[in-house]
Amino acid sequence: MEQPAPIPRPDGLRKRFTIPALAFGGILMAVMQTVVVPLLPDLPRLTGASAGAVSWTVTATLLSGAVLTPVLGRAGDMYGKRRVLMAALTLMTAGAVMCALSSDIAVLITARALQGAAASVVPLSISILRDELPPERRGSAVALMSSTVGIGAALGLPLAALVVQYADWHTMFWLTAALGALGVTAVWWAVRESPVRRPGRFDVLGALGLAAGLVCLLLGVSQGGQWGWSSARVLGLFAVAAAVLALWWVQQLRTERPLVDLRLVTRPRVGLSHVAALLTGFAFYANSLVTAQLVQAPKATGYGLGLSIVATGLCLLPGGVTMLLFSPLSARISAVRGPRVTLALGAAVIACGYAVRIADSRDLWMIILGATVVATGTTLAYSALPTLILHAVPAGQTASANGVNVLMRTIGQATSSAAVAAVLVHHTSPVGGAPVPTLHGYLIAFAIAGAVALAACAAALSIPRDGGPEDTRRARSGVRDTRDEALEGT
Repeated sequence: MEQPAPIPRPDGLRKRFTIPALAFGGILMAVMQTVVVPLLPDLPRLTGASAGAVSWTVTATLLSGAVLTPVLGRAGDMYGKRRVLMAALTLMTAGAVMCALSSDIAVLITARALQGAAASVVPLSISILRDELPPERRGSAVALMSSTVGIGAALGLPLAALVVQYADWHTMFWLTAALGALGVTAVWWAVRESPVRRPGRFDVLGALGLAAGLVCLLLGVSQGGQWGWSSARVLGLFAVAAAVLALWWVQQLRTERPLVDLRLVTRPRVGLSHVAALLTGFAFYANSLVTAQLVQAPKATGYGLGLSIVATGLCLLPGGVTMLLFSPLSARISAVRGPRVTLALGAAVIACGYAVRIADSRDLWMIILGATVVATGTTLAYSALPTLILHAVPAGQTASANGVNVLMRTIGQATSSAAVAAVLVHHTSPVGGAPVPTLHGYLIAFAIAGAVALAACAAALSIPRDGGPEDTRRARSGVRDTRDEALEGT
């Protein structure tokens, strides 16, 4: 039977701060991923490294986050979600301290890889909310937790830009380190250890196989534009990724306690949710990437506004505020219509936002309006995805299943980054002797992202409803589901 961890339940005051503490951790994770962006143009000069080496301060975080999210999710289900959550926040904070203390590019890349562990904060927190909250409070809390990704990103960019502009760049990392320490303390004080566990032997071979496959896949995707999509290195990485992940799939099916329960993943309600997460991640990420570049383009292009990085961050800020305001609406729609409808609606709103971007990307107010509409759709979609997972998997597998869902978003974002870069590179014109993306290139990127958002909408509508044929079949079979639930207490 399940045994509660030997940590006392928080008293009334602490219990009231459980949701704010977890949400603060989610915002910190998004801020950490964003703060390095304003530094990228100056890091080669500040560190004496090449532009290619500097780009690894972003790539390393992406790769480690993709690998560690499902691994730490499974570890949370096994060993305790609060414990693993605190470990992830501690690694993020340690990485910030390392960045604050050094200007060596190798140390910075290593530190940023450590910070990638924070990508698991949101799925672990959502799993804790499922275990700790009554059903009537769970939907709004999960929606808020999901929206912290956009809120943190919207806050992180202007904050980092202000610090970089008016203070030494190391100050930014000292600030994030202090916030990280505050986040660890808040979780330690306000969050109790969840009693829901799915113990067993950790699948080390599965973790190594997944790590190798994902590193090869995402390295090829993220570096394809720089190395050449038809280069031997990129094609070789994709071939190795396909081979390793195929072997990993077979190994997971044969293992008694796998890292990722693939039989669960292949159920339509879970698998289609993961597909929708990948497509939504692609559609959402193009908004931030393209908006930042477009408004900073020089006025000589005929469409650019020549804004500073601080002003650029402020343009994205309304989207972050919108995500905070609309997260309760997402939970309300999910409660009345179901999360699949909320997900489909969110994807459709994202597509509408890109239609606005295509209609007018010259006037600042229209750019902000379009970006905010995309952010609104992202709030609805991202808030619905974990709710879909909560409804479809046993409680003992919540963290690992949400970790896989976040992984799919990450793959979608990496693919979006590569696709947008490829489009903009092939649509340039010389301005001041340097190639600059054309407005037509940006419009193509918007059209691609909008089409992917419509595909996400179709995937969402294909997800079976609660109580549909899949649930009937599972109820009749009985044996497997009973065994799945029983594993929570073994």
